[in-house]
Amino acid sequence: MTTTAAARERISRIEKLPFVAAGAPDAGPIGGFFGGVRDVLTHRALLDLLIRRELKARYKDSSLGFVWSFIRPLTMLLIYYVAIGQFLGAARSVPQYAVFVYSGLTIWGLYNEIIQAGTSSILSNAGLIKKVYVPRELFPLAAVGSALFNFGIQMIVLLGAIVVTGQFPLSWNLLYALAAIIIVVTFGVAFALFLSAWNVYLRDIQYLVEVALLILFWASPIVYSWTQVQTIGATHPWISFVYLLNPMSDAILAFQRGMWEAGSHSNVLGLNADGSKHVVPAIDWPAHLDERLAILFVIGLVLVYIAQRVFARLQGNFAQEI
Repeated sequence: MTTTAAARERISRIEKLPFVAAGAPDAGPIGGFFGGVRDVLTHRALLDLLIRRELKARYKDSSLGFVWSFIRPLTMLLIYYVAIGQFLGAARSVPQYAVFVYSGLTIWGLYNEIIQAGTSSILSNAGLIKKVYVPRELFPLAAVGSALFNFGIQMIVLLGAIVVTGQFPLSWNLLYALAAIIIVVTFGVAFALFLSAWNVYLRDIQYLVEVALLILFWASPIVYSWTQVQTIGATHPWISFVYLLNPMSDAILAFQRGMWEAGSHSNVLGLNADGSKHVVPAIDWPAHLDERLAILFVIGLVLVYIAQRVFARLQGNFAQEI
């Protein structure tokens, strides 16, 4: 038998073999979860490389490179500040509106990028997934790491704006900002794992995610204040209750409470339509915000566990589906 004929025979035998799910066998609900975590930690060097690749690939052919990480959020800030703040008058009732709106845009940008990049992370790495086995969770987690890097850049811009306006929040309220980041990342990891797995089988998921994020953006207190929501909720109390069921509303409010110092004072001056000044009352933050954040964190951890279990069940056929 010639070498070519022997090779063809081996290939034929291999083709007749049944497909075997990739990865380590599932060790049960608890062992499987911690086994997945251990697998990711074992490959943390590869995760670091994937994050670096994500960052380099984003602006690979760009002359300005990472400067775009500053330009894009600043452009959004300018658009919302002029269109919503000045033309529609939101800045008249919200002190230090530029800091307020950029705080919301910064924390929202982190969540938005984690979800969008995480959802498409498996499909965008199809070539690597079909060639070699690595823990599939690394790909949505790399999207999370890339989003955190860009968030860090935008935080530099936000802190610079706060210093320039003389509103640096040197108080315990900064812990609210830290809690908001933790909650956003926790929920982001959960949804990135869950959606990235289902997006392999249902390609419409990524388009539904875009629509859902657009709705959530306007259903969160980013370009308008919580006070305006309360004004509407004064006559319809159920509106405020339903509004706060959105975890991002609580996270954004917490981040604003930590970074937006002007919202904590009652003696801040606002501008009327005729240019005269008036005292803007302090923001009446949602009741029991601390407890709500703690509950959200616990819910987020539960969602991470559920998402990892779903991901583990679906990942075995990723190579065949993509």
